[in-house]
Amino acid sequence: MGTILQAVYSAADPLSPIGSFSSQSNGDDRGLTAVTSSSGCHGMWYSALLVAPSVLFAIYLAISAIKNMKKYFLGRSFIMVSYYALLWITTLLNLAWCSLQAWECSPRKKVLWNLLSLFTSSGMLFLEISLLAFILKENYSGGMEALLHNFVISGILVGVDVLLKVIYVFGFGIPLFIGVGSSHWAKWGVWTIHKLLLTAAYGYILFVHFSKWRDKLPPRPSFYNYIAVMFVVSALAFFASGLAAFGVRFGIWLYNFTVISYHSMYLPFLYVTFLADFFQEEDFLLENAYYSEMRDAGFFDSEWD
Repeated sequence: MGTILQAVYSAADPLSPIGSFSSQSNGDDRGLTAVTSSSGCHGMWYSALLVAPSVLFAIYLAISAIKNMKKYFLGRSFIMVSYYALLWITTLLNLAWCSLQAWECSPRKKVLWNLLSLFTSSGMLFLEISLLAFILKENYSGGMEALLHNFVISGILVGVDVLLKVIYVFGFGIPLFIGVGSSHWAKWGVWTIHKLLLTAAYGYILFVHFSKWRDKLPPRPSFYNYIAVMFVVSALAFFASGLAAFGVRFGIWLYNFTVISYHSMYLPFLYVTFLADFFQEEDFLLENAYYSEMRDAGFFDSEWD
């Protein structure tokens, strides 16, 4: 089993508890050399697990954009169209982040990697927070006022998060986005608090959904499947970063697993949950509108004679 897990990380990867444990126990890391990248940072399979899903989703998103071009311009919901634009921007940032993993281990590109990681994580966090606001406020209308209200709240929260991360990374030198060992308690302390807040937010929505106040939330089962999955992922990341803060190497491995899962699967999961349903609903609403217009014009009067 250790051999399989070692394939994801290189021996030089300080975030790999499996590789470090194996090297200390038997001193043989020859099996790791074949799977490491040219940078000597992450293993080939680590990069593949990040890049392959991101590339496939970008291709799928491009095909979907061509297929539904008219709906983007003629759609009545400013909120959904805006989310689609944000999804495209975040997808491109995430694809760059997944493809440029070698920057993490290059001292000359440390600043570039921190900036890329900051923009990518902020874009994905903005989608998370705005979707939480979408569910809590039940913003199904396509009005610009609802869109601005949602985005202002999300922008303020993400802006505070970005400011704090900039201070941590460039002010105090805390390597939030650089692979370091579990002994760097400041990094793991920051991520523990960050994941705790997200877990609490998703947990609150689940609590309301199963309480007597569930009528205040939108009646969409797919939304709560999304919330449940994100609650589990956030809780795992919180648990893992907490273990890493106390120097437990398994916590670092578990946290890396949540990072791979998040960057490779979150955006497709978001698309399937929210935007794919929106386009199908637009078709249904359009057919109903055509039927109503034909009925008002008297096309179906002969059926009643």
